[in-house]
Amino acid sequence: MSAMDDVAGPAAPGEITIEGCTKRFGALTAVSDVSLTIPGGEFFSMLGPSGCGKTTTLRMIAGFEMPDAGRILLQGGDVTHVPPAKRNVNMVFQAYGLFPHMTVAENIAFGPKIKKLGRSEIATRVAEVVRTVQLNGMEDRRPAQLSGGQQQRVALGRALVNRPAALLLDEPLGALDLKLRKEMQLELKDLQQRTGTTFVYVTHDQEEAMTMSDRIAVMNHGVVEQLATPRELYQRPASGFVAGFIGVSNLITMRIDRREGALLIMDLGDGQRILATDPGGMSGTDLTITVRPEWIKLASGDAGDRASRVGGTVVDVVYLGSVTQMIVELPTGERLTVHRLNDEVGAEEPRPGAQVTLHWAAEHSFVIGDSGNIDIRAEGARRLASAAGPRKKG
Repeated sequence: MSAMDDVAGPAAPGEITIEGCTKRFGALTAVSDVSLTIPGGEFFSMLGPSGCGKTTTLRMIAGFEMPDAGRILLQGGDVTHVPPAKRNVNMVFQAYGLFPHMTVAENIAFGPKIKKLGRSEIATRVAEVVRTVQLNGMEDRRPAQLSGGQQQRVALGRALVNRPAALLLDEPLGALDLKLRKEMQLELKDLQQRTGTTFVYVTHDQEEAMTMSDRIAVMNHGVVEQLATPRELYQRPASGFVAGFIGVSNLITMRIDRREGALLIMDLGDGQRILATDPGGMSGTDLTITVRPEWIKLASGDAGDRASRVGGTVVDVVYLGSVTQMIVELPTGERLTVHRLNDEVGAEEPRPGAQVTLHWAAEHSFVIGDSGNIDIRAEGARRLASAAGPRKKG
Protein backbone atom coordinates (compact mmCIF):
# COMPACT_ATOMS: atom_id res chain seq x y z
CA MET A 1 0.00 0.00 0.00
CA SER A 2 1.43 3.45 -0.97
CA ALA A 3 1.36 6.57 1.14
CA MET A 4 -1.34 8.03 -1.06
CA ASP A 5 -3.55 4.97 -0.60
CA ASP A 6 -3.88 5.97 3.04
CA VAL A 7 -5.20 9.41 2.18
CA ALA A 8 -7.46 8.82 -0.80
CA GLY A 9 -10.94 10.28 -0.44
CA PRO A 10 -13.82 11.65 -2.52
CA ALA A 11 -13.63 15.35 -3.49
CA ALA A 12 -13.60 17.61 -6.52
CA PRO A 13 -10.47 17.25 -8.71
CA GLY A 14 -7.84 19.76 -7.63
CA GLU A 15 -9.67 20.86 -4.48
CA ILE A 16 -7.43 21.94 -1.60
CA THR A 17 -8.59 22.38 2.00
CA ILE A 18 -6.59 23.94 4.82
CA GLU A 19 -8.09 23.19 8.22
CA GLY A 20 -6.94 25.23 11.23
CA CYS A 21 -3.27 25.26 10.24
CA THR A 22 -0.69 26.92 12.47
CA LYS A 23 3.05 27.07 11.80
CA ARG A 24 5.65 28.37 14.23
CA PHE A 25 9.36 29.02 13.81
CA GLY A 26 10.64 29.26 17.36
CA ALA A 27 8.82 32.14 19.06
CA LEU A 28 7.47 33.43 15.73
CA THR A 29 3.99 32.31 14.63
CA ALA A 30 4.19 32.54 10.85
CA VAL A 31 0.68 31.16 10.21
CA SER A 32 -2.05 31.26 12.85
CA ASP A 33 -5.11 28.97 12.66
CA VAL A 34 -5.74 29.47 8.93
CA SER A 35 -8.70 27.66 7.37
CA LEU A 36 -9.81 27.95 3.76
CA THR A 37 -11.00 25.85 0.83
CA ILE A 38 -9.76 26.26 -2.75
CA PRO A 39 -12.22 24.66 -5.22
CA GLY A 40 -10.80 22.61 -8.07
CA GLY A 41 -10.06 24.60 -11.21
CA GLU A 42 -9.82 27.97 -9.44
CA PHE A 43 -7.10 30.58 -9.85
CA PHE A 44 -6.54 31.38 -6.18
CA SER A 45 -4.04 33.93 -4.86
CA MET A 46 -2.56 34.59 -1.44
CA LEU A 47 -1.66 38.25 -1.21
CA GLY A 48 0.12 40.23 1.46
CA PRO A 49 3.31 42.02 2.51
CA SER A 50 6.59 40.35 3.39
CA GLY A 51 6.29 38.16 6.46
CA CYS A 52 2.50 37.80 6.34
CA GLY A 53 2.59 33.97 6.10
CA LYS A 54 1.57 33.47 2.47
CA THR A 55 4.68 31.56 1.34
CA THR A 56 4.67 29.45 4.51
CA THR A 57 1.06 28.48 3.77
CA LEU A 58 1.99 27.56 0.20
CA ARG A 59 4.91 25.46 1.43
CA MET A 60 2.59 23.59 3.80
CA ILE A 61 0.34 22.74 0.85
CA ALA A 62 3.41 21.53 -1.06
CA GLY A 63 4.68 19.52 1.90
CA PHE A 64 7.92 21.44 2.39
CA GLU A 65 6.71 22.62 5.80
CA MET A 66 4.72 20.61 8.35
CA PRO A 67 1.98 22.44 10.27
CA ASP A 68 2.28 22.44 14.06
CA ALA A 69 -1.51 22.17 14.21
CA GLY A 70 -4.25 21.50 11.68
CA ARG A 71 -4.19 19.50 8.46
CA ILE A 72 -3.99 19.80 4.67
CA LEU A 73 -6.42 17.96 2.39
CA LEU A 74 -5.96 17.41 -1.35
CA GLN A 75 -9.01 16.19 -3.24
CA GLY A 76 -10.53 15.10 0.07
CA GLY A 77 -7.51 13.11 1.26
CA ASP A 78 -5.39 14.09 4.24
CA VAL A 79 -1.85 14.73 2.94
CA THR A 80 -0.53 16.49 6.04
CA HIS A 81 2.16 13.87 6.61
CA VAL A 82 2.65 12.82 2.99
CA PRO A 83 6.11 13.68 1.55
CA PRO A 84 6.19 16.39 -1.18
CA ALA A 85 7.18 13.91 -3.90
CA LYS A 86 4.07 11.83 -3.22
CA ARG A 87 1.61 14.72 -3.31
CA ASN A 88 -0.07 15.33 -6.63
CA VAL A 89 1.03 18.98 -6.75
CA ASN A 90 3.92 20.76 -8.45
CA MET A 91 5.58 24.03 -7.47
CA VAL A 92 7.04 26.83 -9.61
CA PHE A 93 9.47 29.25 -7.96
CA GLN A 94 10.76 32.71 -8.86
CA ALA A 95 14.09 31.08 -9.77
CA TYR A 96 13.10 28.69 -12.55
CA GLY A 97 15.87 26.15 -11.87
CA LEU A 98 16.11 25.01 -15.50
CA PHE A 99 18.92 22.63 -16.42
CA PRO A 100 21.23 24.75 -18.63
CA HIS A 101 22.70 21.74 -20.49
CA MET A 102 19.25 20.38 -21.44
CA THR A 103 16.99 21.51 -24.28
CA VAL A 104 13.45 22.79 -23.75
CA ALA A 105 12.04 19.33 -24.52
CA GLU A 106 14.53 17.62 -22.21
CA ASN A 107 13.77 20.01 -19.36
CA ILE A 108 10.05 19.37 -19.71
CA ALA A 109 10.58 15.60 -20.00
CA PHE A 110 12.67 15.43 -16.83
CA GLY A 111 9.76 14.76 -14.45
CA PRO A 112 8.12 11.96 -16.49
CA LYS A 113 11.54 10.30 -16.89
CA ILE A 114 12.04 10.32 -13.12
CA LYS A 115 8.61 8.72 -12.80
CA LYS A 116 9.79 6.08 -15.31
CA LEU A 117 6.96 6.61 -17.78
CA GLY A 118 7.23 4.92 -21.17
CA ARG A 119 9.07 6.64 -24.02
CA SER A 120 5.93 7.13 -26.13
CA GLU A 121 3.96 8.48 -23.16
CA ILE A 122 6.75 10.97 -22.40
CA ALA A 123 6.87 12.11 -26.03
CA THR A 124 3.09 12.56 -26.10
CA ARG A 125 3.08 14.57 -22.88
CA VAL A 126 6.00 16.78 -23.92
CA ALA A 127 4.38 17.58 -27.27
CA GLU A 128 1.09 18.36 -25.54
CA VAL A 129 2.74 20.68 -23.00
CA VAL A 130 4.89 22.44 -25.60
CA ARG A 131 1.67 23.36 -27.43
CA THR A 132 -0.03 24.40 -24.19
CA VAL A 133 2.72 26.81 -23.13
CA GLN A 134 3.23 27.98 -26.72
CA LEU A 135 6.85 26.93 -27.23
CA ASN A 136 6.36 25.25 -30.60
CA GLY A 137 9.56 25.28 -32.63
CA MET A 138 11.75 25.91 -29.59
CA GLU A 139 12.03 22.31 -28.39
CA ASP A 140 15.74 22.06 -29.25
CA ARG A 141 16.83 25.37 -27.72
CA ARG A 142 18.65 25.59 -24.42
CA PRO A 143 17.64 28.01 -21.61
CA ALA A 144 20.43 30.48 -22.46
CA GLN A 145 18.86 30.89 -25.91
CA LEU A 146 15.47 31.87 -24.48
CA SER A 147 14.02 35.14 -23.22
CA GLY A 148 12.90 35.51 -19.62
CA GLY A 149 9.28 34.94 -20.57
CA GLN A 150 10.14 31.82 -22.58
CA GLN A 151 12.15 30.41 -19.67
CA GLN A 152 9.12 31.04 -17.47
CA ARG A 153 6.98 29.00 -19.86
CA VAL A 154 9.49 26.13 -19.77
CA ALA A 155 9.27 26.12 -15.97
CA LEU A 156 5.48 26.04 -16.20
CA GLY A 157 5.60 23.27 -18.80
CA ARG A 158 7.92 21.20 -16.63
CA ALA A 159 5.42 21.51 -13.77
CA LEU A 160 2.34 20.80 -15.90
CA VAL A 161 3.74 17.76 -17.71
CA ASN A 162 3.21 15.63 -14.60
CA ARG A 163 -0.50 16.54 -14.73
CA PRO A 164 -0.73 17.73 -11.14
CA ALA A 165 -4.03 18.23 -9.36
CA ALA A 166 -2.77 21.70 -8.44
CA LEU A 167 0.04 24.02 -9.47
CA LEU A 168 1.64 26.11 -6.70
CA LEU A 169 3.35 29.30 -7.83
CA ASP A 170 5.60 31.28 -5.49
CA GLU A 171 6.05 34.77 -7.01
CA PRO A 172 7.09 33.25 -10.36
CA LEU A 173 7.05 36.58 -12.23
CA GLY A 174 9.23 38.49 -9.78
CA ALA A 175 12.40 38.24 -11.89
CA LEU A 176 10.78 39.72 -15.01
CA ASP A 177 10.70 43.38 -16.03
CA LEU A 178 7.41 45.28 -15.66
CA LYS A 179 6.24 45.05 -19.31
CA LEU A 180 6.96 41.31 -19.57
CA ARG A 181 5.43 40.68 -16.14
CA LYS A 182 2.16 42.26 -17.26
CA GLU A 183 2.16 40.16 -20.45
CA MET A 184 2.85 36.98 -18.48
CA GLN A 185 -0.01 37.74 -16.07
CA LEU A 186 -2.47 37.48 -18.95
CA GLU A 187 -0.71 34.38 -20.32
CA LEU A 188 -0.84 32.66 -16.92
CA LYS A 189 -4.56 33.34 -16.55
CA ASP A 190 -5.19 32.08 -20.07
CA LEU A 191 -3.10 28.97 -19.39
CA GLN A 192 -5.01 28.22 -16.20
CA GLN A 193 -8.35 28.56 -17.97
CA ARG A 194 -7.25 26.34 -20.87
CA THR A 195 -5.87 23.56 -18.64
CA GLY A 196 -8.49 23.76 -15.87
CA THR A 197 -5.73 23.09 -13.32
CA THR A 198 -6.05 24.56 -9.85
CA PHE A 199 -3.53 27.42 -9.52
CA VAL A 200 -2.47 28.65 -6.08
CA TYR A 201 -0.45 31.82 -6.54
CA VAL A 202 1.58 33.76 -3.96
CA THR A 203 2.38 37.44 -4.53
CA HIS A 204 2.92 40.74 -2.72
CA ASP A 205 1.72 42.65 -5.81
CA GLN A 206 -1.97 43.54 -5.46
CA GLU A 207 -2.36 44.48 -9.14
CA GLU A 208 -0.95 41.09 -10.15
CA ALA A 209 -3.40 39.28 -7.88
CA MET A 210 -6.36 41.39 -9.02
CA THR A 211 -5.54 40.79 -12.70
CA MET A 212 -5.42 36.99 -12.56
CA SER A 213 -7.39 35.66 -9.61
CA ASP A 214 -10.86 34.25 -9.21
CA ARG A 215 -10.51 34.79 -5.45
CA ILE A 216 -7.84 36.29 -3.22
CA ALA A 217 -6.92 35.66 0.42
CA VAL A 218 -5.37 38.82 1.85
CA MET A 219 -2.99 37.82 4.65
CA ASN A 220 -1.46 39.88 7.45
CA HIS A 221 0.54 38.71 10.47
CA GLY A 222 -0.23 35.06 9.77
CA VAL A 223 -4.00 35.33 9.46
CA VAL A 224 -6.43 35.77 6.57
CA GLU A 225 -7.89 39.27 6.87
CA GLN A 226 -10.36 38.73 4.03
CA LEU A 227 -11.07 36.10 1.37
CA ALA A 228 -13.14 37.37 -1.55
CA THR A 229 -13.25 38.11 -5.27
CA PRO A 230 -11.11 41.00 -6.54
CA ARG A 231 -14.24 43.16 -6.94
CA GLU A 232 -15.43 42.45 -3.40
CA LEU A 233 -12.00 43.18 -1.93
CA TYR A 234 -11.80 46.50 -3.72
CA GLN A 235 -15.34 47.70 -3.17
CA ARG A 236 -16.04 46.13 0.24
CA PRO A 237 -12.79 45.79 2.21
CA ALA A 238 -13.30 44.08 5.56
CA SER A 239 -10.58 45.98 7.44
CA GLY A 240 -8.37 49.02 7.32
CA PHE A 241 -5.46 46.82 6.33
CA VAL A 242 -7.30 45.42 3.28
CA ALA A 243 -8.52 48.89 2.28
CA GLY A 244 -4.97 50.22 2.42
CA PHE A 245 -3.30 47.25 0.75
CA ILE A 246 -5.73 46.79 -2.17
CA GLY A 247 -5.37 49.81 -4.40
CA VAL A 248 -5.48 53.38 -3.08
CA SER A 249 -8.04 54.22 -0.45
CA ASN A 250 -8.91 57.13 1.81
CA LEU A 251 -9.44 56.15 5.42
CA ILE A 252 -11.47 58.79 7.29
CA THR A 253 -12.32 59.01 10.97
CA MET A 254 -16.04 59.78 11.13
CA ARG A 255 -17.81 61.09 14.20
CA ILE A 256 -21.52 60.21 14.22
CA ASP A 257 -23.33 63.44 15.16
CA ARG A 258 -26.79 62.21 14.18
CA ARG A 259 -28.72 59.61 12.28
CA GLU A 260 -31.44 60.00 9.68
CA GLY A 261 -32.92 56.62 8.96
CA ALA A 262 -30.13 54.50 7.51
CA LEU A 263 -27.80 57.50 7.12
CA LEU A 264 -24.96 58.27 9.54
CA ILE A 265 -24.08 61.98 9.54
CA MET A 266 -21.03 63.95 10.64
CA ASP A 267 -21.74 67.71 10.61
CA LEU A 268 -18.81 69.97 9.68
CA GLY A 269 -20.71 73.30 9.60
CA ASP A 270 -21.47 75.69 6.71
CA GLY A 271 -23.51 73.00 4.94
CA GLN A 272 -20.61 70.56 4.94
CA ARG A 273 -21.01 66.99 6.11
CA ILE A 274 -19.82 63.44 5.68
CA LEU A 275 -22.40 60.71 5.17
CA ALA A 276 -22.27 56.93 5.38
CA THR A 277 -24.89 54.22 5.28
CA ASP A 278 -25.45 52.32 8.52
CA PRO A 279 -24.18 48.74 8.09
CA GLY A 280 -26.00 47.68 11.25
CA GLY A 281 -24.48 46.55 14.52
CA MET A 282 -22.40 49.70 14.99
CA SER A 283 -22.79 50.93 18.57
CA GLY A 284 -19.94 53.46 18.80
CA THR A 285 -19.95 57.15 17.97
CA ASP A 286 -16.63 57.15 16.08
CA LEU A 287 -16.17 55.03 12.97
CA THR A 288 -13.60 54.60 10.24
CA ILE A 289 -14.84 54.75 6.67
CA THR A 290 -13.01 54.12 3.41
CA VAL A 291 -13.64 56.05 0.20
CA ARG A 292 -11.89 55.21 -3.07
CA PRO A 293 -10.26 58.18 -4.89
CA GLU A 294 -12.28 57.71 -8.08
CA TRP A 295 -15.57 57.93 -6.15
CA ILE A 296 -14.83 61.48 -5.00
CA LYS A 297 -15.94 64.23 -7.40
CA LEU A 298 -15.33 67.95 -7.61
CA ALA A 299 -18.69 69.53 -6.84
CA SER A 300 -20.31 71.73 -9.47
CA GLY A 301 -23.66 72.44 -7.81
CA ASP A 302 -26.01 70.62 -5.46
CA ALA A 303 -24.89 67.00 -5.07
CA GLY A 304 -28.18 65.88 -3.51
CA ASP A 305 -29.39 64.84 -0.07
CA ARG A 306 -27.42 61.57 0.01
CA ALA A 307 -23.99 62.98 -0.73
CA SER A 308 -21.08 63.93 1.47
CA ARG A 309 -19.95 67.49 0.84
CA VAL A 310 -16.67 68.90 2.16
CA GLY A 311 -14.41 71.79 1.25
CA GLY A 312 -10.63 71.68 1.21
CA THR A 313 -7.38 73.01 -0.18
CA VAL A 314 -5.49 71.36 -3.04
CA VAL A 315 -1.94 70.65 -1.85
CA ASP A 316 -0.65 68.52 -4.76
CA VAL A 317 -1.59 67.69 -8.35
CA VAL A 318 0.00 64.84 -10.33
CA TYR A 319 -0.82 63.89 -13.94
CA LEU A 320 -0.93 60.06 -14.22
CA GLY A 321 -2.08 59.62 -17.81
CA SER A 322 -5.63 58.32 -17.62
CA VAL A 323 -6.30 60.23 -14.40
CA THR A 324 -5.07 63.27 -12.56
CA GLN A 325 -4.39 62.70 -8.87
CA MET A 326 -5.10 65.50 -6.41
CA ILE A 327 -4.32 65.63 -2.71
CA VAL A 328 -6.89 67.77 -0.89
CA GLU A 329 -6.48 68.81 2.75
CA LEU A 330 -9.68 69.16 4.75
CA PRO A 331 -10.23 71.66 7.59
CA THR A 332 -9.92 68.68 9.97
CA GLY A 333 -6.31 68.18 8.81
CA GLU A 334 -7.05 64.91 7.00
CA ARG A 335 -5.87 64.61 3.41
CA LEU A 336 -7.92 62.90 0.70
CA THR A 337 -6.61 61.47 -2.55
CA VAL A 338 -8.90 62.28 -5.48
CA HIS A 339 -8.64 60.76 -8.96
CA ARG A 340 -10.19 62.75 -11.78
CA LEU A 341 -10.59 61.02 -15.15
CA ASN A 342 -8.73 62.78 -17.96
CA ASP A 343 -11.55 62.42 -20.47
CA GLU A 344 -11.40 65.97 -21.80
CA VAL A 345 -8.40 67.18 -23.82
CA GLY A 346 -7.09 70.43 -22.40
CA ALA A 347 -9.42 70.43 -19.40
CA GLU A 348 -8.06 72.61 -16.60
CA GLU A 349 -7.27 71.10 -13.24
CA PRO A 350 -7.16 72.96 -9.93
CA ARG A 351 -3.67 74.09 -8.94
CA PRO A 352 -2.05 73.70 -5.52
CA GLY A 353 -3.56 76.26 -3.17
CA ALA A 354 -6.97 76.27 -4.89
CA GLN A 355 -10.10 75.90 -2.77
CA VAL A 356 -12.36 73.06 -3.94
CA THR A 357 -15.52 71.32 -2.79
CA LEU A 358 -15.67 67.53 -2.90
CA HIS A 359 -18.68 65.25 -2.87
CA TRP A 360 -19.39 61.54 -2.97
CA ALA A 361 -22.43 59.31 -2.51
CA ALA A 362 -23.21 58.05 0.98
CA GLU A 363 -23.05 54.51 -0.38
CA HIS A 364 -19.39 55.10 -1.28
CA SER A 365 -18.48 55.75 2.37
CA PHE A 366 -17.91 52.16 3.34
CA VAL A 367 -17.75 51.54 7.09
CA ILE A 368 -14.90 49.20 8.03
CA GLY A 369 -14.88 49.44 11.82
CA ASP A 370 -14.58 51.49 14.99
CA SER A 371 -11.90 54.14 14.51
CA GLY A 372 -10.12 53.13 17.70
CA ASN A 373 -9.29 49.73 16.19
CA ILE A 374 -7.51 51.07 13.10
CA ASP A 375 -4.25 52.99 13.00
CA ILE A 376 -4.53 54.81 9.69
CA ARG A 377 -0.94 56.10 9.63
CA ALA A 378 0.43 52.66 10.53
CA GLU A 379 -1.56 51.07 7.70
CA GLY A 380 -0.16 53.58 5.20
CA ALA A 381 3.40 53.21 6.45
CA ARG A 382 3.18 49.41 6.39
CA ARG A 383 1.96 49.44 2.80
CA LEU A 384 4.67 51.87 1.65
CA ALA A 385 7.37 49.85 3.43
CA SER A 386 6.10 46.66 1.79
CA ALA A 387 6.22 48.22 -1.65
CA ALA A 388 9.62 49.88 -1.28
CA GLY A 389 11.55 47.52 0.97
CA PRO A 390 13.71 44.51 0.06
CA ARG A 391 11.71 41.55 -1.16
CA LYS A 392 11.55 38.60 1.18
CA LYS A 393 9.56 35.42 1.26
CA GLY A 394 6.32 35.79 3.24
